[in-house]
Amino acid sequence: MSDLPRLSLALNSPATTSALRLLVLSNGHGEDVIAVRILQELQQLSNPPDIFALPIVGEGHAYQQLNIPLIGSVQIMPSGGFIYMDGRQLVRDVRGGLVQLTRSQIKAVRTWVNLQKKSGNKSAILAVGDIVPLLFAWGSGADYAFIGTAKSEYYVRDEVGLLQRKSKAARWESFSGSVYHPWERWLMSRPHCKAIFPRDSLTTEILTKWSIPAFDLGNPMMDGLEPSFPQGRLYRGDAEQQEIIRPLIVTLLPGSRPPEAYANWEQIMVAVSSLMEIPKRDYLSRTESMVFLGAIASSLDLNILSQSLLSQGWHLHSESPVQIYDINALTFKLKNAYIILTQQAYNDCLHLGDLAIAMAGTATEQFIGLGKPAIAIPGNGPQYNPVFAEAQSRHLGSSLILVEQAAQVGQVVRSLFNDPDKLQAIADNGLRRMGKPGAARRIAECLLDKLG
Repeated sequence: MSDLPRLSLALNSPATTSALRLLVLSNGHGEDVIAVRILQELQQLSNPPDIFALPIVGEGHAYQQLNIPLIGSVQIMPSGGFIYMDGRQLVRDVRGGLVQLTRSQIKAVRTWVNLQKKSGNKSAILAVGDIVPLLFAWGSGADYAFIGTAKSEYYVRDEVGLLQRKSKAARWESFSGSVYHPWERWLMSRPHCKAIFPRDSLTTEILTKWSIPAFDLGNPMMDGLEPSFPQGRLYRGDAEQQEIIRPLIVTLLPGSRPPEAYANWEQIMVAVSSLMEIPKRDYLSRTESMVFLGAIASSLDLNILSQSLLSQGWHLHSESPVQIYDINALTFKLKNAYIILTQQAYNDCLHLGDLAIAMAGTATEQFIGLGKPAIAIPGNGPQYNPVFAEAQSRHLGSSLILVEQAAQVGQVVRSLFNDPDKLQAIADNGLRRMGKPGAARRIAECLLDKLG
């Protein structure tokens, strides 16, 4: 779709009583999802803005679910947005039309802003992601706000001080006193920048040292994760007895991008086997049975994962040992262990799991944000490769345990569950780094106040 029809749609959309027209810029699927969570809350407020969007990466399907009009050209690049992982991905994107697409999108943003001015509409921009949408917003000449999803001070420091790094090149990440570089802070401190929403309290604290309008309102990634069952169900009066007799539940997070996720699944199954080989009585007072909950994205083919299980000796089983909200879930059994594959009960998988075996981005962070440990196995990418996994482990601290080989997972779990103090520290750490639910509503209210 060319820019002209989209811009005409943006200009000629039905008028409302709103005093503000808001253009949302985001650069990735995860960023789109975070933006949409906030936009849903904005739409629930009195006198909400008229909302438009331009996904800089991908096709913006999340926006289409809310019927939010797109104002410019969109295109899926070969890298899927992971060009910072590998220079070769950038070369592929350039050959795939990245430069032309970027020029077109910059023009679309400026044209949209100018059209609003000529029509007498008050307009503003919400940038979600990293420096790319932030640059777009600054270059538009309109007022703007920024939700920084890509960076956290936890990548380079914790509450005590800077992290010890093996590579000298790693010092570049915080050479100026923050994970956000001087040019990024300059963009955040311009007069047209009305609000910055960092990922966590530590990042907010650092940014405010430069008179940046940063607000510590939480991380929208932790919103909308309520399970299908009452959360009090996990804490009944006979909780201690129930804890003794219930099985160990492990959530499996292979990621969402094919074909990478299928390769991740094979690594995760090696980890599952290593865990099944460790006698549970060595480290748990629970029953011998184990349950693995596979949280499978809708973008993946369950048949491929099912065939993988059948080829390894698992067989379909008619009954599920735990209740999840998905009548189409598939249950497999091998010895005293069960694997449940679900594409509809993601939240239940997060809440029921005692720990996770993870090779995913957002899903891993959300699991840890619930106060639980995750064990990660670096894959071959393009997303969940050793570079990404190492950076994620710095961001999430003690809550994410990296192993070099999938076969090591069993021993790591045995050691972990023999250390109650470490488990408590992990719980506190996860809640602190990912924040409390409700951030989307708080950000929406602040946006309307600062931009409207």
